Amino acid sequence: MVVQHADPQTRPSSVAQFHRPALDDGQYLWRIAKDSQTLDLNSSYTYLLWCRDFADTTIMATIDGEPVGFISAYFRPEDPETLLVWQVAVDADYRGRRLAASMLDALAERVDGARWLETTITADNVASNRLFRSFAQERGASLERDPLFEGEHFPDDHDTEFLIRIGPLN
Repeated sequence: MVVQHADPQTRPSSVAQFHRPALDDGQYLWRIAKDSQTLDLNSSYTYLLWCRDFADTTIMATIDGEPVGFISAYFRPEDPETLLVWQVAVDADYRGRRLAASMLDALAERVDGARWLETTITADNVASNRLFRSFAQERGASLERDPLFEGEHFPDDHDTEFLIRIGPLN
């Protein structure tokens, strides 16, 4: 069972631990994504498969044993030097601590063979745009931004997703 710390004053001040998720962690990835209220939520089955098939390119953060964030990513099959970051999520009680930036740094250091990093972000996602811009700047890497999936590509009401490409990574 995951304990929620509703009062920010009672949140533990422990340092986050980062690890490769196990199959059982899929439920926590799903919950964190669901509770974010900003991510496109996939089925719980998807997160279980993700923890089975893409655990090597995914990172999970825990604080005092409590799952508090994750980044899911994979190597693009047609471009095995490009790591595509699919979702970045941090539990609401733990936002504002640079946890997403720390997870992204740890993932980039852990994953072998990534020369480029890609993600898609909508124009109005200020936090994600800031996260990836800072990631590129800290590495002295270029950042390219181009529309990838425009509104008409989606079967529902969805804003354009811009492809962010960062690299080469050092």
